[in-house]
Amino acid sequence: MAIGHGQMAPDELESIIMGFINYDYDVLLSTTIVENGIDIPNANTIIINQAQHFGLSDLHQMRGRVGRSNKKAFCFLLAPPLADLNVDARRRLEAIENFSNLGSGIQLAMQDLDIRGAGNLLGSEQSGFIADLGYETYQKILAEAVTELKNEEFKELYTEYDKSELQGDMFVDDCQLDSDLDICFPESFVPNSSERVILYKQLDNIEKEEQLNEFKKNIRDRFGDIPTQAEELMRVVLLRSLGKKLGVERIVLKAGKMNLYFVSNYDSIFYQSETFDKVILYLQNNVKRCNLHEERNKRWMSIQKVKSVEEAMTILNNILTISLQ
Repeated sequence: MAIGHGQMAPDELESIIMGFINYDYDVLLSTTIVENGIDIPNANTIIINQAQHFGLSDLHQMRGRVGRSNKKAFCFLLAPPLADLNVDARRRLEAIENFSNLGSGIQLAMQDLDIRGAGNLLGSEQSGFIADLGYETYQKILAEAVTELKNEEFKELYTEYDKSELQGDMFVDDCQLDSDLDICFPESFVPNSSERVILYKQLDNIEKEEQLNEFKKNIRDRFGDIPTQAEELMRVVLLRSLGKKLGVERIVLKAGKMNLYFVSNYDSIFYQSETFDKVILYLQNNVKRCNLHEERNKRWMSIQKVKSVEEAMTILNNILTISLQ
């Protein structure tokens, strides 16, 4: 039997672990240090003492140290009777027992979140998921949650605003674009594929026209005259920004026409705003070209004869600049 723990000298601990891997020992008595990615294919049984004191992720990680080859593996959790445990400890042990199949990590993660709570945005009860999600993803999820609360739970607060104060981007966190147009950085313009990926990522992070102009300047300095496909691609940034101002969640530019998908929530106060009034007025002034549709909890406007991103930008600008006087 070998003993291993985190206070041992690194060389000594490494010698113990390697000895266990090489069959020099039959049993390894250890602390939770074994959960840190140690791969021991020949280990087929793990016994976790006082399992009620460990977190769900700790139990899951330690359980994963066995069964890493073609040998049938067993994990024994030693704990007092469930009736003697507190509610959280009991739920953790039941979860680790119920979710034991391959690929059940996501269910365990959700169960862990349910047990511990998601935490508060402000205050001390925070679970610290920003580092795992990434700051940009966290910001996006947060903005979506705030928008949902604003449109549903706290909808009454916004009824006090004047219609002129309600803007489309108050109700839309992002505007997506689907298109069959030839919009890209051509290989003939940026030959290196990894360089093109970097440029796409930089372009996706641009939000302001000043940033886009600086991006264009750098592109022109590095690669020369910008081809039409790349110019159209860079206009997408401004098109999405205009879409947000109009309360458009999604723009589809395909088959020579443009579909504008507005705020999904039919009860949203956006539909009482001046921004939506401008959309309706543009529709009334262009009945031969535009149609308003409602289907499957979606409300959208189709506009015919839109063959480029530049034309789409012109239309959205025209809608936003309509005077309601």
